[in-house]
Amino acid sequence: MPVNLVVVCVVGRSYAMSNHLNLAPVITEPGKFDELVDQGVTLSASLSPADNSFCVYPTPAVPGNAANETDRDFPTYFASLNAVPSSERRLFLTDTLIIFAAFQNLFKSAPPEDETWYEKEETINLVRKLAIDYVNFIKECWVHASQPITRPEPLQYSADHYRSLYTCFSLFVVLYLPEPGYEMAPVGDELMEWLNTHFIEPSTEEGDQLSGLEKPWEDEGFWPYLTRSILRGLTKASLFFLGSLERHPSEDLQRLTSALIPLVESQPRLVDFNAEREFAYATRRWHDKIKALRLDLDKVPEDNRYDDFDNWWDKLSDIVGVLEGRSEVLQRVCEDLGADWKEMVVAWTIFIDPRMRRQEVPDVVFQIISELPPDPTDLEDMIHVDLFSGQAPDAVEHALALDPWLAAHLADIMEPMKIIESGVDEDSQLTIRDRHVLEYAEYLHSDPALWRITVDYMYSCKDIGKSRADEILLRVPLRLQEQNFDRRVDSRIRAGDIVGVFKDVNKTCFDYKRENVRRTVCRIAAQTLVADKDYGLAVSYCISAEDWRGLGRVVDRVLEEYITSGMIVSPINVLGIAQSSPGPQKFTQYALAIAPSVQEIRAQSNIQGIFVHRLVFTVRYARFHDLLQKQDYADAASDMISIFSEDVAPTAWWATVLYDSIPLLKYDQALLFSTSGATMLLHKLDEVFTMTSQGMGDEYLSIFIRTSQARAEKDALEKLKAVRLALAVYFSRCLVLGQGVN
Repeated sequence: MPVNLVVVCVVGRSYAMSNHLNLAPVITEPGKFDELVDQGVTLSASLSPADNSFCVYPTPAVPGNAANETDRDFPTYFASLNAVPSSERRLFLTDTLIIFAAFQNLFKSAPPEDETWYEKEETINLVRKLAIDYVNFIKECWVHASQPITRPEPLQYSADHYRSLYTCFSLFVVLYLPEPGYEMAPVGDELMEWLNTHFIEPSTEEGDQLSGLEKPWEDEGFWPYLTRSILRGLTKASLFFLGSLERHPSEDLQRLTSALIPLVESQPRLVDFNAEREFAYATRRWHDKIKALRLDLDKVPEDNRYDDFDNWWDKLSDIVGVLEGRSEVLQRVCEDLGADWKEMVVAWTIFIDPRMRRQEVPDVVFQIISELPPDPTDLEDMIHVDLFSGQAPDAVEHALALDPWLAAHLADIMEPMKIIESGVDEDSQLTIRDRHVLEYAEYLHSDPALWRITVDYMYSCKDIGKSRADEILLRVPLRLQEQNFDRRVDSRIRAGDIVGVFKDVNKTCFDYKRENVRRTVCRIAAQTLVADKDYGLAVSYCISAEDWRGLGRVVDRVLEEYITSGMIVSPINVLGIAQSSPGPQKFTQYALAIAPSVQEIRAQSNIQGIFVHRLVFTVRYARFHDLLQKQDYADAASDMISIFSEDVAPTAWWATVLYDSIPLLKYDQALLFSTSGATMLLHKLDEVFTMTSQGMGDEYLSIFIRTSQARAEKDALEKLKAVRLALAVYFSRCLVLGQGVN
């Protein structure tokens, strides 16, 4: 049923874009929707069952009220809640599924009774490794998207978009997935490495320009470059430009620089020590030396603190103040350099509190962002501040707005690692993790070709996700639309493409233990195959689905092929016994295709007998006609007797099968039936006449009336008298020859 809308624009989920879709051409101007309603018109929308596309169309404001209809000609709009992934984007989505599947296998292996599983070193190592795999793969995509190459289609997501994913996921790994044993270790060096990797400052170009100057301190960019190099821990660049100051005309600056260079070079780094205690001791001694440098710096007379271009003492004092760990100096320096909040946070963990743990970072972040707030319009920056602040659920929400892929894969790791809550929301009945994974799966559903990975993500969720995946599997197209057929496509379908798709769906159902869905898909596939007259596979799928009624319908369709052929073998054309009409030939072809299923179906004890009976008759009757076509008349006669003696033929088909015996009875080269066999045929014929006279003609003559093109029961019985006559002649021949066929 259409869902009435009362807005001019269609609201939808649109990531990294606006949150609505404008209709073009417009139906009415913004703010004038009431005028449209006054004309008796509103808007309706219908969702597609195949993907997350929909159409929007005008409808009467009061359903069923023709008086509200208008003569205005309105267009119908087609849109999607998400843009269909391009080929390059699709490659990114499908390749990262491999890592996602590895995570699912890892988390499924967790013992339910072991609440500390996620804290064990082995678990953390595996989770960290897989998370780093995500990071490395995103990096490759970013590098690829950054290359200035000719592409078959424009990038759907820019290189900068993948750079944002790269910075966010790598920060998550640094802050929330430390190496085992480093959970309580100082985090400053790791954060500085992350910052320098993703946000390069100062630029290489600035350094190249300054290094080419004979007196670089005369350039206005010298001191900012040097200060930032020290702030970022870029020791090599810092030492190079500090060394240039040893040529400065000020002897005081030369002396102070000579004292500062070994201090910058020897600043303690955690990675250089075997134990944190050693690092802490070295840091205290290093700070003592910085204090001594400060005392020496303060002794410089006021008049000697200037050169011809600037107050070098203030610049050097700021550097020493940062090294001393003075927070007010660090904040002022960051503001002067145009550094943002995260650069100040990272510098804080290096210079203000070099022993800061991950758990202590949020307190500093809250303090710093009150003075240097993040950019609320920059989703990447908001994700960073959420991760730094320990607000993992908020980080996932902002990640959803940036890219549903990021939100889903962050939440997928966070929940089992106890970073976000795993409780079910009362309104949505979903956990945080499942909600974002399903949002991502709905995005994937914009491309029906991605159904395999769509259901992989949905089945990783709880009941709601599983039910959604079931619905998608039930709607996977198993064939192309007929109007799109061409000879090449049709041959591919006939060659087995439809079977290939079904096999994929069947395997997915098996992998996720969705037996009810598998059976339903089998029934759908069988119906499709019946429409294509591929009865052999249709029967196989009905058996797989244990759809016995469906099996009966397929068998009926095969038998209908015989009925609608419009001819049965003429009793007059005895010599042309093998020249049957094209109708029985097609019936034989179709029925023999289902013959392999007979053995399989007989081995199952839970099948309703009536359907087995009908299937066996169809195959046996087809074999009878096949023998006729091959002029193997003796075996054909034997098969006919078996059909009756084994009670294979349904009563509605007796008359038709008996009529087929006429050419065999009249065959003049040999007696094909034994006397007992011919007698049995006579008994069956008499039963048809007798039961018809007792009002059971519908049960015994319904098929024969159609195959013989009789006008009514009376006409059909007249035609059947030819069988009685053929039997009488046959018995006479037996008496004359004095023998029968044993």
